[in-house]
Amino acid sequence: MNFKDFSFHPPIAAGVAAAGYSTPTPIQTRAIPRVMQGCDVMGLAQTGTGKTAAFVLPILHRLLHGRRRAVRALILAPTRELAEQIHQDIEMLGIKTGLRSATVYGGVGIQRQVQLLKSADIVVACPGRLLDHIHRQTVDLSHLEVLVLDEADQMFDMGFLPDIRRILSHLPQSHRQTLLFSATMPIQIRRLAGDLLEKKHVRVQAGHEAPADTVNHAFYPVARHLKTALLLELLGNTHIGAVLVFTRTKHRARQLGEKLAKAGYRSTSLQGNLSQARRQNAMNGFKSGKYQVLVATDIAARGIDVSKVSHVINYDIPGTPEAYIHRIGRTGRAERRGEAFTMITDEDRQMVKAIQRVIGVPVEQRVLADFNYHASARVKANPCRGRRAQQRPGSRTGRKANRRAAKGAFDWLSPRKAKLSAHGIPAADLL
Repeated sequence: MNFKDFSFHPPIAAGVAAAGYSTPTPIQTRAIPRVMQGCDVMGLAQTGTGKTAAFVLPILHRLLHGRRRAVRALILAPTRELAEQIHQDIEMLGIKTGLRSATVYGGVGIQRQVQLLKSADIVVACPGRLLDHIHRQTVDLSHLEVLVLDEADQMFDMGFLPDIRRILSHLPQSHRQTLLFSATMPIQIRRLAGDLLEKKHVRVQAGHEAPADTVNHAFYPVARHLKTALLLELLGNTHIGAVLVFTRTKHRARQLGEKLAKAGYRSTSLQGNLSQARRQNAMNGFKSGKYQVLVATDIAARGIDVSKVSHVINYDIPGTPEAYIHRIGRTGRAERRGEAFTMITDEDRQMVKAIQRVIGVPVEQRVLADFNYHASARVKANPCRGRRAQQRPGSRTGRKANRRAAKGAFDWLSPRKAKLSAHGIPAADLL
């Protein structure tokens, strides 16, 4: 199948060709025809599988004829980065249509948005700022025909559902098509879908709620105070391209980005305390290759669409299995292979078990043969020198110490559920 089979209007087909699209992805193949038929759709697919085009193309096709310069499609997104990414896709795919898209999110001046809204056909918005415009009466949604909720699970995680319900109260109820797309579908999102979508809505799914097949992922047990040392070791011993490192807090993201820069890596951080201009600079620099390593929090990373991310490293384990799937889905895109490493500590044992339970397959556990797992907190800056500074980690004595350290690190893991491997240490020596 190719995009010609969808019978898009010529201007839409021209945009598809200009974007270099030829063969639709599974979610596009399944969703586009049903959206073009006017059905309410709940779409479930892994991050990076083409969900955006699956709803943007049918919307452009629908809006090409009819009223212009009135908001006929509203797309809600959890973060401004994702809103900008969707907006860019609309501009790229709709380049021949004359349709106009406007983005609405906080952190920037509102007056420019007010002017753009006056002539917009499609609005891509974050819930909070859109509510601000609604209350100011600077946006007219009375002609709305299509509503899209993108990354609905992240909307829930970020506490946006009350705002979404307030927005819904201001939208016309009749003759509205509603599309809900998500990478995962927890019970809260199923309930939201039940409230938003028609009873006869269509559910389309590509893949499962699990990491993409193109991602090779593994857990690295380590003491908490040795995380930074292990990260530097992984970066130094791995052939890396563009690396996305996740932390739990924005403060840690900033600190870690600075440490990596001091260690000689072209790194930057993306976190909530940055101005919009600095956030955009970090995003653009990562996409262009100016920065090799981007350290980010979950919220800040929404909307990062870099197809050439070679590695995702979870410096901190995510808070839910769904977030784990989201994170590692940032690599292995566009049919490229990707690697995802997650550092795990003794405190993470419950989340490790939850992740393996949800994805349904054991996750490989790894240790580094030449990393000193005995290093104390006082000497954590140098991973190769612990209390036994005269022992080279690669020496026979040092390797025995690492075997014992590795064995201890795996004590709480079930060998029946985890495939163990080590760089230079036989798996049998770990058990």
